[in-house]
Amino acid sequence: MSDEGYDHVAVERRWQEAWDEGDAYRTPDDVEEPTYVLGMYPYPSGKLHMGHVRNYTITDAYARYRRMTGDEVLHPMGWDAFGLPAENAAKERDTNPRDWTIDCIDTMRDQMMSMGFGYDWSREIATCEPEYYQWNQWLFSRFHDEGLVERRDAEVNWCPECETVLADEQVEGEAELCWRCDTPVEQRELEQWFLKITEYADELLEDIDDLEGWPNSVRQMQRNWIGRQYGTELEFTVENHGSVEAFTTRVDTIHGATFFALAPDHPISEDVAAEDEKVRHFIEHEADPEGDEPNGVETGLTATNPVTGDEIPVYVADFVLSDVGTGALMAVPGHDERDHAFAQKMDEEIVPVIAPEPDDWDGETDPDAPNVNEEAFTDDGVLVNSGEYSGLESEAARERLTEDIDSAEEATQYQLRDWGISRQRYWGTPIPVVKCDTCGPVVVPDEELPVELPEFINTTGNPLDEAEEWKRTTCPECGGEATRETDTMDTFVDSSWYFLRYVSPNLEEAPFDLERANDWMPVDQYVGGIEHAVMHLLYSRFFTKVLADHEGLEHREPFTNLLAQGMVQLEGEKMSKSVGNVVSPQRIVEEYGADTARLFMMQAAQPERDFDWSEDGVRSTYAFLTRLKGMVQEYAESPPNGDDDAITSYVDAEIDAAIAIASEEYDDMTFNAAVRESQELVRTLRQYADYAEPHAETYERGLSAVVRLLAPVAPHLTEELYDALGHDEFVVDAPWPTATVDREHVDKRRSLVENTREDIRQIIDVAGIEDPKSIDVVVAPEWKYDALEIAIESDADNLIGELMQNQEIREQGDAAASYGQDLQVEREALTRTLEAEAEHAALESAAWLIEREFDVPVHVVRATEVSDDVLRNAEPGRPAIEIED
Repeated sequence: MSDEGYDHVAVERRWQEAWDEGDAYRTPDDVEEPTYVLGMYPYPSGKLHMGHVRNYTITDAYARYRRMTGDEVLHPMGWDAFGLPAENAAKERDTNPRDWTIDCIDTMRDQMMSMGFGYDWSREIATCEPEYYQWNQWLFSRFHDEGLVERRDAEVNWCPECETVLADEQVEGEAELCWRCDTPVEQRELEQWFLKITEYADELLEDIDDLEGWPNSVRQMQRNWIGRQYGTELEFTVENHGSVEAFTTRVDTIHGATFFALAPDHPISEDVAAEDEKVRHFIEHEADPEGDEPNGVETGLTATNPVTGDEIPVYVADFVLSDVGTGALMAVPGHDERDHAFAQKMDEEIVPVIAPEPDDWDGETDPDAPNVNEEAFTDDGVLVNSGEYSGLESEAARERLTEDIDSAEEATQYQLRDWGISRQRYWGTPIPVVKCDTCGPVVVPDEELPVELPEFINTTGNPLDEAEEWKRTTCPECGGEATRETDTMDTFVDSSWYFLRYVSPNLEEAPFDLERANDWMPVDQYVGGIEHAVMHLLYSRFFTKVLADHEGLEHREPFTNLLAQGMVQLEGEKMSKSVGNVVSPQRIVEEYGADTARLFMMQAAQPERDFDWSEDGVRSTYAFLTRLKGMVQEYAESPPNGDDDAITSYVDAEIDAAIAIASEEYDDMTFNAAVRESQELVRTLRQYADYAEPHAETYERGLSAVVRLLAPVAPHLTEELYDALGHDEFVVDAPWPTATVDREHVDKRRSLVENTREDIRQIIDVAGIEDPKSIDVVVAPEWKYDALEIAIESDADNLIGELMQNQEIREQGDAAASYGQDLQVEREALTRTLEAEAEHAALESAAWLIEREFDVPVHVVRATEVSDDVLRNAEPGRPAIEIED
């Protein structure tokens, strides 16, 4: 080992080869209930970035920990291999998406192996392989059989120059230009395939409450996306167009409706646009549903309020969406912020019809109407300016108005829409449908799956449209001429069930082995980015529920626990190629080793938090690993021969403490705290070796514990050190160290020692003692521990009276009364301490730390050995301190 560090290249290569030869991470198929640990599989972009490294270090560390505690762990990896980026890269480089993708996978797999991630590579999947995507097609067919597939028109982005549909991210700038040719993008209606996720909207929403292992923020994001609202559907009569249905959650505000608004693609809007140039121009060029401010245009029409009979103007407004509610709404600017902003912009009337309920409201007189000129009042309250309904509270008014309005009925609306899976792209799963002039769309039979992709054609439009030979086929029903569907599936389909394929990745008869899936699912711990908190997780939940209903899966939720890891930043900004602040994982591995990168990331912050990359932190981590290696090597070459004394007792206690705390932190996936505890134990062992000749058995136990505690995070070096300590098995197969104490005992003991040391420092500082001769630490008498326990357990108003019922305490006279008064004052903050004898033992074993700090003899004294004057200051958990100057 050089002065600058250890040979991490040799160490990591040696153990990666050993793991491979020993098949160390293979999960056998006959495991009935493995602990399933999974990181969201990556898109194969060609190189790992620091976000990948952090995500997969989290899952790898947890998988290794669970394995060492005795679990049989399933920890697989695969590739989200379809998608638009590969197709675009292939076009730019005049290659094909498959070759590009496979090259990227090979590169990233090598990088993952260099990081020491303990995957069962025999279970590797790639969604671009026919062996995988044939089951996307099979599942499409099953969904179709169950009535969960529908084909209908939908609006898409269309580039007339490239003759292709564009994803939203390919439409650039306020001018909405094609990303490739700068041609203005058009909106077109195309037939699209949909999966009817809305059939499961209620269950998807209600089951969120049971996802107790998910972050609350993610659960709320899913609730918001599903967006269930209870309200009222009712009809307004629009001039020359008859009755138009609107949905509102606040029918109690109907008397304040001062205009009516339609979505730009509402049929009435389109009729008006055909005759009115101003409306047409707004719809085609100005409407922006994503804009910061609501915008609209008058139609010249009026709508009739079904309650008041008032005629109110009708607008086409871009904040009204055709796929939310009914695409038409009554606008109440006095009680809706968006309507308020629009009314101010268009100079429409703003009328208050709901007032806050006064604290002293008698229910008889109407409260004062609020001033809504500056901002809307959006809470429930009491109706005002509402005719016969004035004086009603909002909830009661909603019920009565729904009953009284002829066209009104209770309704439930959802923001969630059916999932459009059609993509006019080559690099995806071909939708298994043929189009027959006689039979219409026909699903390809199972025995003809997979429908494989043809050779890639580099063209401006959809390459599948140009694959004439591939498109020509026969109808499975009538045998006549037919053409294949040229749309491919949204890649979210791939990721909605991939976790099930891992249980039987080579199965040829079905997408997954049902019996094994029922044994192994759900995933115990899932880890991935917050950017997937809605769509991927929602679609995975949907697929799982459908498979439970129709294919015999026994679980209705795919993931028991979810961790959304934070970002890796540089100087406060997310690492990004465009910003130019990317740190290469490969460079870090080459300079410092994979273990250093892994350990630094895990110690920098809790997994959910963002953290800043620090080159100084990396170097410090490398130095720590180098020191640890040196300590183990020195022990292995020349074991110490010290006595089993009080110091040894302290070190033993700290080993137990580190094991107890680190184990609890690993359970909670707070790896930074677990690593910190391991590092503190290393420091304690170094201090021990510097201060005295260590006891060999205790020192070896400490080193062995440290190596195993760090093994989930720094697997290569800990394999090296575990081997150096004389073990034949892989450290990943070693038993997790066990402690003889629990976390509560550890916290009490450590608090006692640290508070005592701090009290000594303060006394020396305040008294100005420059050269102390000796220090006595005096443990409190037994009766005070009894009194403390009584005070904690007691709910009596007269605590002192209850204490005096105890004969031993009563015999202490004034001392007991004085201590009882102290307990009475601090009663709400009292906590249990170690028992008297355990406190004495803990302080005696830690005396060497005080002696080392102050270079003075330290004596830990029992209460029976000192005078009452000294004992007056000794309390449980806070011994008396006597310093001889």
